[in-house]
Amino acid sequence: MFQKIRFQANQIWRHQVVALLANLKVAIALLLTIALFSILGTVIEQGQTIDFYRENYPEHPALFGFLSYRVILAIGLEHVYGSWWFLTLLILFGTSLTACTFNRQLPILKASKRWFYYTKPQSFAKLPLATEIVGGNLTNLAQSLQNRNYKVYQADDRLYARKGLIGRIGPIVVHASMLLVLIGSIWGSLTGFIAQEIIPSGETFQVQNITEAGAWSANQVPKDWSVKVNRFWIDYTPKGTVDQFYSDLSILDRDGKEVDRQTIHVNKPLKYRGVTFYQANWDIHAVRFTLNNSPVLQLPVSKLEPQNGGRQVWGTWIPTKPDLSAGVTLITPDLQGTFLIYDEKGNLLTTVRTNGSAEINGITFTLKEAIGSTGLQIKADPGIPIVYTGFGLLMLGVIMSYVSHSQVWALQVGDRLYIGGKTNRAQVSFEAELIDVTEAIVPSELAVKAIA
Repeated sequence: MFQKIRFQANQIWRHQVVALLANLKVAIALLLTIALFSILGTVIEQGQTIDFYRENYPEHPALFGFLSYRVILAIGLEHVYGSWWFLTLLILFGTSLTACTFNRQLPILKASKRWFYYTKPQSFAKLPLATEIVGGNLTNLAQSLQNRNYKVYQADDRLYARKGLIGRIGPIVVHASMLLVLIGSIWGSLTGFIAQEIIPSGETFQVQNITEAGAWSANQVPKDWSVKVNRFWIDYTPKGTVDQFYSDLSILDRDGKEVDRQTIHVNKPLKYRGVTFYQANWDIHAVRFTLNNSPVLQLPVSKLEPQNGGRQVWGTWIPTKPDLSAGVTLITPDLQGTFLIYDEKGNLLTTVRTNGSAEINGITFTLKEAIGSTGLQIKADPGIPIVYTGFGLLMLGVIMSYVSHSQVWALQVGDRLYIGGKTNRAQVSFEAELIDVTEAIVPSELAVKAIA
């Protein structure tokens, strides 16, 4: 007895939980909450350092009076889309959609597929649209409805017709598509990763500098292939501003054999085995030069902080004496190949271009080249195909949902034909269609009397 009561209590509890999840207000509340945190994830910079948030979101004064870096870090607003609570919201919303589909949409579809006949003239008074025709013919009515793509069921003096059942399937497709989008988003958060690399021209690398990673992303990080930066270069406008920057990349297998090669630029990434390489940034890595007849030497170049809002520049110090007691500073603002040479007191001595020479401190300085570094953002998101499929189904489901589900009943009693119908949308269009159907089956002399 106790087990039976316990079972019944569990059944009631489950029914209440399912009813709550299937509630439209609950689904809307979850959707609005997800939208709110998605907006916060767009407004608040994601994946930055603690110092960044401390500098941009101080406690005094806090943004909106409460949003400080401590709140952001405590709640996890610095990585909204991968946080456990955001994934929980997505799961709850998906559960709500599933419950609504099985509790509401599927029963509606099942009920729409059932049909019946009206056997009494009084029954037609219940329908939104109904009429009575003297001299009407049931067979002619059936033919007229079939001409308008209705599926007709007829038995003796009774008729039922319907069309647009696909309109009842549309909401189910919409729910299924939204579930696919949610599943794809969750799967991408758990299995995807984001990395950033700054790689000089000519070097080969494997993805290592991962900034964001899902709990199950280890298998997505490439381990059996690498990438070589064959060349990085920048195209400049006539005014000297950056027009576009390019990276010539090669994919190398485990043995170092090239299996793919593409040149990427902004908005044209390289995709290989589910990993996408975006052109995101650039830097100047080093400068190559000779002093008199020396071999080609290479020194790293550092990015210098701009002064008083000035232009970003890169620079390095080059010794002009073997004991490093004297030297010059090379400064350049870009990769166009022109360097400014300053002495130890900060005086501009001269300028030199790529493959050009200059006499400094009694030696011949020859600039061979400036080596650029490409800044790559690397992403893997296995959930994207699922999300795209979901959005495709969503568009299809929305179009299907606009199809009206229309039903028509008819009953022949002697020389009188009773006709009625209803639809779930486009009421005016359905009424006009029903008028056309009835006028098509009324004898002309009777139609004139009816109009008169």
